[in-house]
Amino acid sequence: MNLVKSSYRCEDVTILLKDISGMITPLSTEEREVLNQSGVHYSEMLPLEYKPTREYMEIYEEALSTLSCKTANATAILADKLYAKFGKRLVLVSLARAGTPIGILLKRFLAYKHHIVVPHYSISIIRGKGIDKNAIDYIVNRHGSFGIQFIDGWIGKGAINEVLSEACRELKRQNSKFSCLDSSLAVLSDPAFITDLCGTHEDFLIPSACLNSTVSGLVSRTFLRDDIIGPSDFHGAVYYGELWQEDKSNEFIDVVSSFFETIDYHYFQPEPIHNASCTGMDEVKSIAKYFGLTDISKIKPGVGETTRVLLRRVPYCVLVRNLADIDNFAHIKRLCEEKNVPIMEYPLEMYRVCGIIKKLSDV
Repeated sequence: MNLVKSSYRCEDVTILLKDISGMITPLSTEEREVLNQSGVHYSEMLPLEYKPTREYMEIYEEALSTLSCKTANATAILADKLYAKFGKRLVLVSLARAGTPIGILLKRFLAYKHHIVVPHYSISIIRGKGIDKNAIDYIVNRHGSFGIQFIDGWIGKGAINEVLSEACRELKRQNSKFSCLDSSLAVLSDPAFITDLCGTHEDFLIPSACLNSTVSGLVSRTFLRDDIIGPSDFHGAVYYGELWQEDKSNEFIDVVSSFFETIDYHYFQPEPIHNASCTGMDEVKSIAKYFGLTDISKIKPGVGETTRVLLRRVPYCVLVRNLADIDNFAHIKRLCEEKNVPIMEYPLEMYRVCGIIKKLSDV
């Protein structure tokens, strides 16, 4: 099986994804949305990936300039937590593709501060289908199940956490070699207050969320369909080599890493005591009720998830806690303007922004 190529340095990550380049016809956002809402799983399709516009790249560059320091500080805080948890036995397993650059940053900081070189893999997990069991088997056979730490960029409402927990329970039931597998998910930002393994609970923009493959090693979303992915294969992905001139993957890693010398462990303001009776999922359900939505998967809370709605899906609207706050999210404002998506004020409690996907009847 050929592994998918990437533009990342080979020492930064091993991507356990089957190369399916040329096997799948990419579809437009509108085509995929109609198919998805008619019952076709999102993992059975791949999107067309476009060259970002000059105006949009200016927004990304501004985000990289203003938010890389915050990203670096969140990375350092999380890396120290993981080192305290597993020490030298740590094995980073990023969830492709948003988790991959975060895993690389963690690997870099662990080498910088703690002088350890930890293994780092990137694997697929798919909502509604589960984790890539062949990839987990590959990793456990080489490192054992103790020390494996799953990594992602941020937590929205926590859907992937649930998929991950169920996948780990199932693996433990199947084979004792998975007995020490820890299903906790470590992220830079957790506004839903689901995990303590985070850099911060602040809902902030990680600059890599602004772009698709061009900040993710030129690798596509992961793909799973029986006619392409066999029972012994890893989940699949495509390498967008034609976008190499637009690739910012290593630049993002290098810019954020440049702030490692000036880490401030008091960078983030002390977080208010969280009311444990209120969760991110509670807020999502409240939004669903207000808008008359029966499918909460159409609600994508948080800066990262809202960004992905605007980039990948057909959005209905974007909610902000305060209309004046939208100026702090220039990339979201720009995408809403480009796609004629309304921005509405809504009394968000745990998140600063939230994206809502159009229903099929509105597409």
